[in-house]
Amino acid sequence: MKEKIYLYYTSDLHSHFENWPQIIGYFNKQKKKHLRNNETFWLLDNGDHVDRFHPIAEGLMGKGNVTLLNEAGYDFANLGNNEGITLSHEDLFTLYDEASFSVVCANLYSKEGPQPEWLKPYKVMETNQEVKVGVIGLTAPFVTFYQMLGWEVEPPFEALDRIIEEVKSQSDIVVLLSHLGVNDDEEIARKYKGIDVIVGGHTHHIFQNGEYNNTSLLTAAGKHGTHLGEVILEWDFEQKSLTKKEAYAVPTENLRKDVEVTKRVQTMREFALSHLQEPVVLLKEPLNIAWFQETPLMKQLTIEMQKWTGADLAMLNAGVLLDHLNSGEITYQDVHRICPHPMNPCKVELKGDEILEVIRVAHTKKLTEIRLKGLGFRGEVIGKMIFSGVDIKTVEDAEGELHVIKVLMNGVPIKREQTYTLATADTFTFGRLFPEIAYSAKKQYYMPELLRDVLTEALKSMNDDN
Repeated sequence: MKEKIYLYYTSDLHSHFENWPQIIGYFNKQKKKHLRNNETFWLLDNGDHVDRFHPIAEGLMGKGNVTLLNEAGYDFANLGNNEGITLSHEDLFTLYDEASFSVVCANLYSKEGPQPEWLKPYKVMETNQEVKVGVIGLTAPFVTFYQMLGWEVEPPFEALDRIIEEVKSQSDIVVLLSHLGVNDDEEIARKYKGIDVIVGGHTHHIFQNGEYNNTSLLTAAGKHGTHLGEVILEWDFEQKSLTKKEAYAVPTENLRKDVEVTKRVQTMREFALSHLQEPVVLLKEPLNIAWFQETPLMKQLTIEMQKWTGADLAMLNAGVLLDHLNSGEITYQDVHRICPHPMNPCKVELKGDEILEVIRVAHTKKLTEIRLKGLGFRGEVIGKMIFSGVDIKTVEDAEGELHVIKVLMNGVPIKREQTYTLATADTFTFGRLFPEIAYSAKKQYYMPELLRDVLTEALKSMNDDN
């Protein structure tokens, strides 16, 4: 005798609800079929469902996302870094209080006091025919950020070492929800026996038909709901083992939308926006933005970043402001609309020669024209780099390329061996855009404040000056 078990999942939705109605429409269609045939099926989310770029996530601090998961009938959810490190400790601690699904994440703990009641390392479920399936969750270990927010995140391999035998002893089948990235998933598959399926995420990769590594089936469905994940398992009761494993990334573009889910998302968006109506300033004149020019608002934002952090100088990219502000009352909704990125202020220590290299690179066309995706940035292009705290003189060559010829701070040239502090967005402490910033030995992140909190202060300062 054999039993088929069906798993459907989402991963890295990042609050891209434009694809949610067709995802849930597909799930609902499959659910009807499985209920009719008395087949076991579960819905799972692999983290980063919440992304504060969207008004639903911002206005309701992620709880609107949880409501949508509840209404869709999800059974499990893992934590992604967007749930974990873009919310305050209190907001994350209470995020899943009303969840009707199990939250599994084996490597996250609150540093002090009690743990959230909803937070479990794993859960073992039984199918209709009593096959035991253990579901484990692991999230990416952004240690510095979690500690600043009052959480401890354990290295995922240490967490797995600690619980894997315990889960295997209680389970016939083991499924790992991994918000770690493809490299860690492949290493887990090589290192650990008995993990039957690894649902991958975080690095936004897609395995169209799943990939085998050792005895594990790896599956992944990309980002933003452009695909949903489907896993089909077949358990043989005579052999007491899985005899078949299949995994697919199903494109959602041409799936039929669920009309009621579409309406529900719109209603929730309007409800969330009602929470963002707090007035910030009353503008007498409109404030325009330009991605390749220095505007008064962008300059003030950079100045405010320098003041906020107490740094010697500050640098921000004009691409962080996405839209103009009209005259009249400006609410927090407007601030969020033009600066939706879940990016934190940051201050790094650099030597003078490193500062000069950062400034040189910041003025190159190659950098300003990069169409950046990820690293907290939710805009289109990096844009012109705006500075405060320094006077920079450039010359333009025949090809329109700028060359820095002089940098002064308080009227004095930057000293190459002296240590300075530079304020910027945390985005530039990751990746390879500015190696000097990324490899700085001393970084200070300001959390849970986001860049738009600094923008709010900048708008108030401009209003006071007027």
